[in-house]
Amino acid sequence: MKSQTIQPSELILTPEGKIYHLDLAPSQLAPTVITVGDPGRVEMVSKYFDTIETTAQHREFKTHTGVYKGKRISVISTGIGPDNIDIVFNELDALVNIDFEKRQVNKKLTSLDIIRIGTSGGLTPEIEVDSFVVSALGIGLDNVMHYYDKTDKIFNRDFAQSFIDHTQWNPDNSVPYAVEADKGLLKKLTSGKTIQGITITNVGFYGPQGRVLRAKLKDENLNEKLTSFRYKRKKITNLEMETATMYGMAKLLGHRAVSMNAIVANRATGSFSENASKTIDALIQYTLEKIAE
Repeated sequence: MKSQTIQPSELILTPEGKIYHLDLAPSQLAPTVITVGDPGRVEMVSKYFDTIETTAQHREFKTHTGVYKGKRISVISTGIGPDNIDIVFNELDALVNIDFEKRQVNKKLTSLDIIRIGTSGGLTPEIEVDSFVVSALGIGLDNVMHYYDKTDKIFNRDFAQSFIDHTQWNPDNSVPYAVEADKGLLKKLTSGKTIQGITITNVGFYGPQGRVLRAKLKDENLNEKLTSFRYKRKKITNLEMETATMYGMAKLLGHRAVSMNAIVANRATGSFSENASKTIDALIQYTLEKIAE
């Protein structure tokens, strides 16, 4: 059966034949991809590369592709939030699984290894500031994944329902979902220097994460509910804004993903790292070493 041609309005390419938002050609993407939120953090990763072959930037999406200890790696900034993950993961997938000239899906599909290196806030006192959390599972409070079909096989429905029941989830909000990390990458990136955790992926930094400046919250006890939640003796360790959407999009498209979190704040104790940049740099070096093993 012949593949259907993808129209220009759906697969947007630049005049140079590159994918629109990332501004990359297929040859410029490595099979291992590190994602960071902040475009300024791309150099924090690529400064450790032995060589850099590609640099590109369009809007908040910045890419360096190079080689670290013999392994070809791309580091890409996603910006903040689940909506940007939808853009980045669809375009990463297009770069390896769609023929741009024919505008058709390749017969043989390619899987990427995608590792997030990001900052996060701990939710319980024992998740100390400056520690590393590897997300074994992400709970998504966004609605990105609900726009896609065939999610039944990737969602942990029992886990999500338990979370909904415990938090008395507001039905006006998006329905929470739960997705696990790729088991192979999770094992590879875990060591005695890391904590395996359960990560909340939220849709905003202030109200959705329980921060109060001037606007009053509808549920002032949400963070306490997150902290007290238990599922088969497992508890939520941290919260951020990309992990669950990453896991959902990766599994939907046939890629492997894991999220590495530098804990720079602890919401339970009110503490913040005295040297967040040093903690992030240490996590970058740790992750690169593990990837290269």
